[in-house]
Amino acid sequence: MQERWKEVFRSFNKKATPSRCAIVEVFEEKKKHLSAEEVYECLKAKKKKIGIATVYRNLDLLLRMGVLRKVNFGDGKEHYEMARQALQHHHLICTRCKEVIDCGEVGGEVFFESLREDLARKYHFLVASYHVYFYGLCPRCQHSL
Repeated sequence: MQERWKEVFRSFNKKATPSRCAIVEVFEEKKKHLSAEEVYECLKAKKKKIGIATVYRNLDLLLRMGVLRKVNFGDGKEHYEMARQALQHHHLICTRCKEVIDCGEVGGEVFFESLREDLARKYHFLVASYHVYFYGLCPRCQHSL
């Protein structure tokens, strides 16, 4: 595990246990959104002796520490991603094949930032972050229509 993540554990007075390190390494290697079950399967494939309950507990801890971020794609599962990505990025979700595409900074960022400021002002609400999901068909599924 990279030293910067170990430093995050130290700052929260938490140990960088083998289980926690293994989970972070899975996200580092896969570089994609993963459910708890997918993390567990990756760990099993690597011959790591970690139970599913331990995976869930550590995902929750990593979430609270800011190492991971939870994303919801409307498929009934919680998914996680590394938090080092741009804080405000969006997701394109194919409603047919369920592919998820990360969108970095796009031309509409000024719109979203303006909307965030308007909502904060109107409702006296401090917006810490936001997630935007766009649903439709990916190029592959469009071609198969």
